[in-house]
Formats: sequence, C-alpha cells, structure tokens
Amino acid sequence: MWSLKVGSSALASSRIYRTKINRFSTDLVYFSVCTASPEEIPVIRVPCSIQNRFENVKQTRGRNNINTSKAGKLLIQSRNASLNQSVGYTHAKFDEPTLCSKGWKHKKSFGDYFTVNNIKSVAPFVSGSGQGEDIKKTVKTFHKLHISSELVETLERLNITHPTTVQLQTIPKVMRGHNILCAGETGSGKTLSYLLPIVHKLHLDEEIYEEGSHKIHTVVVVPSRELAEQVASVSRSLCAPLGKVTRTVGGGQGVGHIKGVFKQGIPDILVATPGALVKALRRRCLDLSHLRFLVVDEADTMFDPSFADMLEDILRHTEIARNPGETQGPARKAQLLVVGATFPGGVGDVLSRVTDLGNMVVIKSKMLHFLMPHVKQTFLKVRGQDKVLELNHYLKRLQQEHGASGGNAVLVFCNKASTVNWLGYSLEEMGVPHARLQGEMPAVVRAGIFHRFQKGTTEVLLCTDVASRGLDTSRVRLVVNYDFPESHTDYIHRAGRVGRAGGCEGGQVLSFVTHPWEVDLVQKIEMAARRRTSLPGMESEIREPKPVINETQELR
Repeated sequence: MWSLKVGSSALASSRIYRTKINRFSTDLVYFSVCTASPEEIPVIRVPCSIQNRFENVKQTRGRNNINTSKAGKLLIQSRNASLNQSVGYTHAKFDEPTLCSKGWKHKKSFGDYFTVNNIKSVAPFVSGSGQGEDIKKTVKTFHKLHISSELVETLERLNITHPTTVQLQTIPKVMRGHNILCAGETGSGKTLSYLLPIVHKLHLDEEIYEEGSHKIHTVVVVPSRELAEQVASVSRSLCAPLGKVTRTVGGGQGVGHIKGVFKQGIPDILVATPGALVKALRRRCLDLSHLRFLVVDEADTMFDPSFADMLEDILRHTEIARNPGETQGPARKAQLLVVGATFPGGVGDVLSRVTDLGNMVVIKSKMLHFLMPHVKQTFLKVRGQDKVLELNHYLKRLQQEHGASGGNAVLVFCNKASTVNWLGYSLEEMGVPHARLQGEMPAVVRAGIFHRFQKGTTEVLLCTDVASRGLDTSRVRLVVNYDFPESHTDYIHRAGRVGRAGGCEGGQVLSFVTHPWEVDLVQKIEMAARRRTSLPGMESEIREPKPVINETQELR
C-alpha cells in the first residue's frame, strides 16, 4: 500500500476529495481526509491493484520501444506499421515478440490483418535454391542418379529436368534396398521420389516374372480415390515406354468392379485405397506373397485411426524386409516406403510389428513444418457474414491482376460439406462460375470434377479437406481458407496446394479468421513466422514403442 502524509494544519475540517489516481484508468478512486490532532498524521491509502497497473504500464512502455522494422524487405507487414518486422531482424532467445494478432479476440479487431511476405522467389526444395546449391553442382540431372535412359527421356518430355532435394536424397536409398521413411514438404516431388526407383528396378528385374504368374510386385496405398488416380497417372507416364501396366482400385465401388480389375490381368503397379485393397485381399483377388514394394503415401492420414486398422490388415498380408539384404535374391521380401509430411504418434507402434525401426532410413527435409518462404500468406480478421463479400472481392482482384488468359486457379477450403454447398449458392447469385468438391459426393463424380479443374475447365473450386492431401494443384495461384483449418497440420496441407514444384510462381494464401478459437492457431503461426521456427505440435519422426510392462514386472 502507498501512503501520503498530510499535515493537520492544512486541514480545517473533514472533507471528501475526488481525484483520478491513474490517468490510464477511467475509474475514479475515492479517498477521505479527516481532521486530525497535531500529533496525528492522516494517511491516504492507494489500492494494490492500482499500484500494479502503474508497474505494468512502465514495463509495457519499455517493451514497445523495441523496433523490429529496419531498412529492407518486410517479413511481417501489418495494418499497424509499428508491428512490422523486417527480414533482417532476429528475435533474441528470451525476447517475447509483440504479435499483430494479439488483440484479435476482441470484437473491435474486425478488419485488422497482417501478411507474412514471401522472402524467396524459388521453393527451398528445388535443387539449386538455398541449401540445395551445392547438390546441384554435383548432380545436375537424373542421369547421375543412375536412372535408366528411357525414364530420363520420359521426364524430359514432361519438362522435368532437375531432381528436387527430396528426390536427390530418397532415390539412391530406395535403389539400395532400404526401408524408407520420407518426410518432405507438400509439393516437393515425393511421388516421383518413390515411383522412379520402383519403375527402374522393375524394368531391370524383368526376369523375375514367370509366364502366367498371378503375383503382384508393387502396391501403393493412398487415402483417397482422387489421389489414387493422380499417382496412377504419373505411374502410367513413366511405365508407358517400358511396357508396364498400372491400375487403380478405389472406394465407392462394389466388389464386382474390384474383381473385374484383376480379371484383366495382374498389373505391374497397383494404386489402391485401403478399403478397396482390404476387400480384394479378403476375396483373394490378389496375392501379396511376392510383393517387392509397399508404399504408404500421405502417412499422416493413413496412420489416422480411421485407416489404421485397415493398414494393419494390409501389413499382415505382406512380408516386409528388416534390412537391405533381405530385398535381394530369389527369396526377397518387400521394401516398405512410408511417405508423408507429418507422422502421428502411433506410427512406430504399427511399423515395429513388421520391420526393424532401427534399420529404417529417415529422410527429413530441412524446412519441414516451416511456413513456406516462397508463398505470401495473409490473415484477415473478418465477421462471418462478411466472408462471402471479401471472397468475391479477392476473386475479382485476382482476375484483374492476371487477366482472363488462365493461370488464375483458386482453391477455396471449407470445413464442412454443407458450407461448400451454401457458399456455392451464394457465389452463383454473384455470377461467379465455380465447381464444388466434397466428401459426400459419389467417388466417380468427385474424380470427374477434380480432373476438369486440373485441366483448366473450371478456375474456382470450392472444396473440403478431401482436396488438401497430396493432389497435384500446380495450376493454383490462390488458396483461400474460407473456414480457418482446425489444426496446423491441415493449414500446412492446404497452403501446400500453391508453390509446388513446377507450379505457378507468386502463389498466395488468404485465411479468414472469425472465431476466438481460430485466433489461438493464428497466433502460433505468427509466432513461428517471427521467430523463423517450425509450427508447434507436429511430429516428423518415428519412435520405438515403449516396452510393455506386465503386472509381475511392476511388482518387482
């Protein structure tokens, strides 16, 4: 408590005084001064809460004097210029950055925004950019990776001449027979990193095939039919000059269709969704006893509880090699290639039952789980009822900036299928042509819609997260999070639809932020951007499962 002594000679009688003790507060503090004898000294007492306010104001003033904006390009650009941060500024270890989104839970923050600018023009996973410069000097083409000339010529016809950093690291390991766990950014070329060595090795080892054999040698498991068709399309392009056959089986089709696929003959490469593959195994449409390669793509989804049981069933039908030596010779076992951007905690528990985790080669991108430095990302605090108007405004501005010549593809993500449908009706009234893609549609319809979007028939696609995993969206220039994603993992996958290898340059992500629980995720993203760290709470490693301790051991 503070005390103020007042001489009694100055006081003629008892009075009540009113004053404002704290100029930063709108509350009035009342105190009384009573007449006292000369021996007594009246005391004015100030509450501790007001004293603490003074101290907090002093500390806040000191922190705000830190200037994070210097000459040069801005990393963080805000509506409030004092919160901007330059590319050249680095926060100290224990320095607490002041966030643009700090007050976004208050209703007065609507209309505020900040942007994480792109500080690079080329994606970091393209060889020759950033950390890949030294690699490019030693490995300039796929010839140096000992890929067959037929495959290299096929890649050149597809305008693919230089391998990405992930491909440089992964292809040699697969060629040597290692089990692989590859964690790479979205759009970094992970599909080619496993398909190229697989097709190459199948071509070299044609003598293992026997006349009339009904054994399959390569299975790629993916979470959705759209992704299955996309991977199969890439595989067919690679296999065509070599006479290899690729087929798909996906969800949403009956057992009769699955049986019909295998009646046409056993393909060299089968791309399948988990449910369809389990159906085929249970009805003995195919045999995995001679399997050479098992690929689990988009592992963060495949090891999710919704797919985990089916994946374990598939692994039980497969004999996985525990070391590279077991992938050689007549009695060879299958190589396991697990590919994804993040890995749930249960991955180690599942894989430890079929292979030796200690012998799995882990390939991890340097910029994994970081915000993409070559993509501009804007966060806008907006009321829910204003999101449609803001979306329409950005779509028109994009068309004005780039014209109607194409290359203006836009993905608009919603969290629910019902929101996709409602938003579609709203855009129709505004005269905005678009297509809709959501999980409640039949699988055949979904595949046709996305195929037309990839071909450029439609420029705006409203979708749920069914389009956020692994799909090739190299045409996309703008991603809009109409509904903010529910996790950092979903944000990374959605944002990864732009800035892909071989895609449009100058990609952007626009996120509408409406609810208080969305602000928490935004603040963590902004903190990671300012500190240049990875997003929190995301795993990229597999761990040995903890040993099971029975009751007898516990008693000991």
